[in-house]
Amino acid sequence: MKIAIVILNWNGRSLMEQFLPSLIENTPNADFYVIDNASTDDSCAFLSQHYPQINQVVLEANYGFAKGYNLGLKSIDADLYCLLNNDVAVSENWLTPFQEAFKAQELSIAQPLILQHKHPNYFEYAGAAGGFIDRYGFPYCRGRIFDSLEENKGQYKTADCFWATGACMFIRRTVWEELEGFDEDFFMHQEEIDLCWRAFNNGHITKCITTAQVFHLGAASLKPSPQKTFYNHRNSLWMLLKNVPKQKLFSVIFGRLILDGFAAVRYLINGQVLSFLMVIKAHFSVYASLSKTLSKRGQNKKNKSYYRHNNLPWKYFILRKGEFSDL
Repeated sequence: MKIAIVILNWNGRSLMEQFLPSLIENTPNADFYVIDNASTDDSCAFLSQHYPQINQVVLEANYGFAKGYNLGLKSIDADLYCLLNNDVAVSENWLTPFQEAFKAQELSIAQPLILQHKHPNYFEYAGAAGGFIDRYGFPYCRGRIFDSLEENKGQYKTADCFWATGACMFIRRTVWEELEGFDEDFFMHQEEIDLCWRAFNNGHITKCITTAQVFHLGAASLKPSPQKTFYNHRNSLWMLLKNVPKQKLFSVIFGRLILDGFAAVRYLINGQVLSFLMVIKAHFSVYASLSKTLSKRGQNKKNKSYYRHNNLPWKYFILRKGEFSDL
């Protein structure tokens, strides 16, 4: 099986200088690629000088996470892609469990255990031990509910999950091409959840393989900000409109609008005026693109069993259930 480790980069020279050594040292039997989103730092020159074994795909503009990968992967020949953030350190023999797991034809997408780079005993926000969503599209993970991060005590074993993190996602090339990659309108944030949801609708299996671990610095491309709030709220609504079964669509969207209203008020009470405005902006963006988004639903049957829990905000903020095992 031919494996390509593919890093999307934008002005990440310092991150690659820090994290590439562990990747190169601990990853035999794979090809390395960096897709560069028109960096204005010396990323490309740095790679050419210090890592000539890494193939570079240089794009003409910053196309964001979604379109950047879509364009770059078109020129990469492999049976299995690993989409890897430029701020991830890998452990010894981390690739072996994936090589073994993907020999079974039923596996389409997978991720490792994602731990914090600075606090390696704790799960990292972006993926933890495998992702899920509730009825209204709020993402959570084994090991992470909203901003509550659990300590890794070996409590989570390899198992199916609903979505795998874009920080370190393995996906068969055939599946990537079948799904036509990420939805480029997302630009960044939650595009991997939408991809995995479409894969789920098509009958594909996603797993978190916990015998492999990586360590993610996190928030290197976009730290918590009003802009991130905008992307998360807009993209989450787009994802629901695209993938929720028709018979549930109205009730789910109506419920999500109410919950977003509560979130906006909470931002305002906490003095986060810009985040409050970004929720409103996100909703107007969704309304303006409604026809286009609905046209993406396609003809594939939408699986009604996409969620395990009905209302994550209620359980977390009201019932104070802060760990995955409490849900």
